[in-house]
Amino acid sequence: MATQSSLAKPNVRDGAPAERPSLTLTRRFSAAPEKVYAAWADPQKLVQWFGPVSVEAGSVKADIDLRVGGHYRISFRANGTYNEVGGVYREVVPNQRLVFSWAWHSTPERESLVTISIRPEGGGSLLVFNHALFVDAAARDNHQRGWTECLGKLESYLA
Repeated sequence: MATQSSLAKPNVRDGAPAERPSLTLTRRFSAAPEKVYAAWADPQKLVQWFGPVSVEAGSVKADIDLRVGGHYRISFRANGTYNEVGGVYREVVPNQRLVFSWAWHSTPERESLVTISIRPEGGGSLLVFNHALFVDAAARDNHQRGWTECLGKLESYLA
């Protein structure tokens, strides 16, 4: 299914950015919202598809405490490098919405925010993925590449 992308650009007023860069990806899946949500919420499912295409097979590990205030941690190897990301769930609405902070272990001060919205559409689901509060446009662009690949793997997993 087609992916749509929009990249928010910072507004500049008086020489200072008014907002931090963000990205939004939209993806349609033939799977029901419950299955799409479970792929994000169940660590045994998430490890089967998570990460960009460069992730080494079998290297993804996930610890998820799926509740408001609960923490998650995901680690994987890609291109011979160990990567670890984690954060805290801020909103959990089963089969509809997840909101969580996002920070790489190597740069915890660069925390950003992910919002995943899922709704029924036709015989499947519409997922709107927003990642906001990037430190700069380069970080946003790197994440856009990774998330686009990740959502492609999710589509294959759900097929």
